[in-house]
Amino acid sequence: MAMDNPFEGKEIWFGVGSQDLYGEEALRQVAQQSTEIVDALNASGRIPVKLVLKPTLKSSDGVRRFMVDASADDNCIGVITWMHTFSPAKMWIRGLEALKKPLLQLNTQHHFEIPWDTIDMDFMNLNQAAHGDREYGYIVTRLGIPRKIVVGHYTDPAVADKIGVWARACAGWQASNTMNVMRWGDNMRNVAVTEGDKTEAERVFGASINTWAVNELVAAYDAVKEDQAKDLIEDYKAKYEIAPELLDKDYDSLFIAAREECAMVNMMRANNCTAGVDNFEDLGALPQLPGVGPQRFPSEYGWGFSAEGDWKTAVLVRIGAVMGYGLDGGASLMEDYSYNFTPGNEMIMGSHMLEVSPSVGTIAKPRLEIHPLGIGGKADPVRLVFTVAPKQDAVVVSLADVRTRFRMLMNVVDVVEPLGSLSKLPCARALWKPEPNLEVSAECWLRAGGSHHTCMTTSVGREAWEDFARIAGVELATIDAETTPREFERELEIEDMYHELSNRH
Repeated sequence: MAMDNPFEGKEIWFGVGSQDLYGEEALRQVAQQSTEIVDALNASGRIPVKLVLKPTLKSSDGVRRFMVDASADDNCIGVITWMHTFSPAKMWIRGLEALKKPLLQLNTQHHFEIPWDTIDMDFMNLNQAAHGDREYGYIVTRLGIPRKIVVGHYTDPAVADKIGVWARACAGWQASNTMNVMRWGDNMRNVAVTEGDKTEAERVFGASINTWAVNELVAAYDAVKEDQAKDLIEDYKAKYEIAPELLDKDYDSLFIAAREECAMVNMMRANNCTAGVDNFEDLGALPQLPGVGPQRFPSEYGWGFSAEGDWKTAVLVRIGAVMGYGLDGGASLMEDYSYNFTPGNEMIMGSHMLEVSPSVGTIAKPRLEIHPLGIGGKADPVRLVFTVAPKQDAVVVSLADVRTRFRMLMNVVDVVEPLGSLSKLPCARALWKPEPNLEVSAECWLRAGGSHHTCMTTSVGREAWEDFARIAGVELATIDAETTPREFERELEIEDMYHELSNRH
């Protein structure tokens, strides 16, 4: 089993601005040099989506058609613009107003350095990005269109890296806008932060969130063929250590867990869903609260999953899985569980009773085990037990409905090894040191109303989520090494006023 490549067949269109004023020979050079730039970026190996150069944009009608076509093409997930020469910005207005895809403004040029001894007016007229991009940047800002800006020579690996991160965010945005979320049951009773406006979520993120009766999952469980479940157990054997009792006296429990995963996967595929969520309070006739199956949603299928009815975190996990495709690490549901206040080793333990995914990376091979669970009222569930591997500059991200809008909240963290064996803990777990420190991180998280459920990503970091939030037009509050409680509180107050005045989501 493997996640489908979300970048396959996708394109980012590259539009180069100029104008007819410069004449045929100059425009020929513009086209040639633009081709060299796009070819070099594609050859860098740092951008996961193919860049497609379109004919040079020289008129208002040409710009409008380019933007309309990009917006209508399902394979185009973003647009890059660059002004090789001066390109009067009024000719971009109608096109930019029609654009429905993410936008990146590249501020580069063909030559690496000024040709000090040979530069003449012909060279100056041809190579005008330094002020052409300023003219263009003005109109994009005036129109209030969000975009990423990347500055530097196109041969600089850092330039390709920034474009590559943005391309991943574009893929995450497309995944969000084509996402169907399958809810088995409703929200955990009386829990507030996991609630949210599903209609508004579809308007803002494009994700369609709907409920299927648990009885339908039970019927799907009953319909699973024995061979399908046995094949899945063979996959377990190939990828995980398995507690001996699960292959002996508790084999029936392992078989039940495999059947439950098969049932969930069959339903997800039949309904074209890419994220799911269940609730231990609403299990119907299911024999176990699903454990190993949901843990494998991100790692084996690239799907999002969360627990206790929390569809918002399931959406984030799917987006994180797509953005991080092909990189080390992954995305998973996480929940803050316990603090370690030892001076010099202040950290947070994150876990969940069953559903943390090994996609985020593990210190050792995950072990499939069976243990009692005090909630749910079902048979002992089978789950993967592991410790998440150390990772610097990982992030935990939450999505909260703060009445008038959605707020994303992100904390940059360093995942670290535990200080002990954790041998008595029968669930997957992670330990991290939050930036700037535990005290400030926790105070700011509480101040922002962040959820106890998060999406942890160890594949992509803060830049990808910043790009995603900008594309979505959603507030993102970030806690990092520079954060102070006073300034963070002020930023939240400013965001409140800004969103109130702009009537944005």
